[in-house]
Amino acid sequence: MYWTLELASKLEDAPWPATRDELIDFAIRSGAPLEVTENLQEIEEEGEIYESIEDIWPDYPSKEDFFFNEDEY
Repeated sequence: MYWTLELASKLEDAPWPATRDELIDFAIRSGAPLEVTENLQEIEEEGEIYESIEDIWPDYPSKEDFFFNEDEY
């Protein structure tokens, strides 16, 4: 399983919280790349509820990871 920013961004509009099967269904219905569906199918915990993409990909960058001052914009 591998994630990139582009692949993970396809799940930003997913109906969080969601189970693995709900995320797979969302990925298919939204036309996400096949790699997203394959990554989700590799998750072993079928009944677990995921609150956000960070639960699936802990290295997903958050707003704090970007170095810019929001007050300037």
